[in-house]
Amino acid sequence: MRLDSLAFRLTAAAAIWLAIVLIAGGLALSSVFRQSVEATFDTNLDAILDSLIAAIEVTEEGELALTRQLSDPRFQRVYSGWYWQVRTVGDGKPEAADGKQTPLRSRSLFDQALRTPSRELEDINSPPEDLLTGRSQGPENQPLRVVERLVRVPGLDAQVSFAVAGNISKLDEQVDQFGGLLAGALGVIGAGILIALLIQVRYGLRPLERVRQGLHDIRTGDETRLKGDFPSEIEPLANELNSLLEYANDVLERARTHVGNLAHALKTPLSVLANEAREDDGPLAPVVSHQTGLMRQQIEHHLSRARTAANARVLGASAPVEPLLGGLTRTLERIYQDRQVSITMSVEEGLCFKGEAQDLEEMIGNLLDNACKWAERNVTVTATKAEGKMPMLAITVDDDGPGLPPEKRAQVLKRGERLDEAVPGSGLGLNIVGETAELYGGALNLSESEQKGLRAHILLPRV
Repeated sequence: MRLDSLAFRLTAAAAIWLAIVLIAGGLALSSVFRQSVEATFDTNLDAILDSLIAAIEVTEEGELALTRQLSDPRFQRVYSGWYWQVRTVGDGKPEAADGKQTPLRSRSLFDQALRTPSRELEDINSPPEDLLTGRSQGPENQPLRVVERLVRVPGLDAQVSFAVAGNISKLDEQVDQFGGLLAGALGVIGAGILIALLIQVRYGLRPLERVRQGLHDIRTGDETRLKGDFPSEIEPLANELNSLLEYANDVLERARTHVGNLAHALKTPLSVLANEAREDDGPLAPVVSHQTGLMRQQIEHHLSRARTAANARVLGASAPVEPLLGGLTRTLERIYQDRQVSITMSVEEGLCFKGEAQDLEEMIGNLLDNACKWAERNVTVTATKAEGKMPMLAITVDDDGPGLPPEKRAQVLKRGERLDEAVPGSGLGLNIVGETAELYGGALNLSESEQKGLRAHILLPRV
């Protein structure tokens, strides 16, 4: 999945939102669970606190005394994690106001004292009605949950603090265990939702892939328009693309028609001028005859280029290479049979030229015809796939003729250049091949052949 694709954008946005929701939900659930467990723990401690308050009395000497032991044996075991404490408060000190009374506490506290939530109050002379709760550190660094209630006891001028504490290490372990299970469950849920989302995105974007494949088939010549049923969101796009293709084909056909009409309109006046020049014996006749020939040649050349330029941009134009080369080799062998020229052909299977068959036939026909003119006996033509960023095909034509010096190879590619007037030709063949190849995004190069003759190497786009 590419980073700039629609699938990645949709998936990434949904994954980020999903992660935020799951993390927030996990934290909220974990917080609710902790509050619920702590509330249950506080309720248990509050019940013990009520029992403690009921078991405390004021003696005749004005001191606090425990009338009966609490039933839970953990309060009797030293540092068991469960503790209670009763003390008088009036001036913020742990002792009574007279400084003589020692706080009552459970045997489990031994010689330690509890730090209760009331110590954090700024004004302890106005005891709160609600239960005070908080965390504290007990003996041996035990984490404690402390509940406290400040009570006015008859017979005492000072307030009395009743506090009960319990070890919450197991409670924290339960909360942590729940958090781990919750994280694992939410992770599995998130992964499942993400997988489902990927499937949904892939399924939802599949029509776009069909459009891409359809355009590829049009470009390669397998189809002429987008076919098939598309969703309502994609159907207008497919219809517009088909309309655009039809419009482009109509424009091309009109251009071809205008080109043909122009050629026909110019050929008739040129023919009249040429005929008049041949029948006239005046001094201007040879000049007119020569110039009309050049004009006809120029018209044919530029009309051919215009047609080729239009064909090179036609979507879907393609031509198989092997049958076309086979027909050319048979034709040229018959033309040059009096010189016993042999043409050997080697074509890689499945090669297909991305363009008009007529243009490929003209280019390769010119190269083969040029090779047959100069060859002694043998001409070889090979067609293979070429390596590169774009799919290209390479066609090489070799002959065993006299070859061509490197300094003259660029010259013969110019329009109208001929190195030997004794050999028939107009000097336009190689120039037309080079210009046509350039219009298709290819190139023509000349080099020395392995047969010591000339090698013509042409690169063209392939399907």
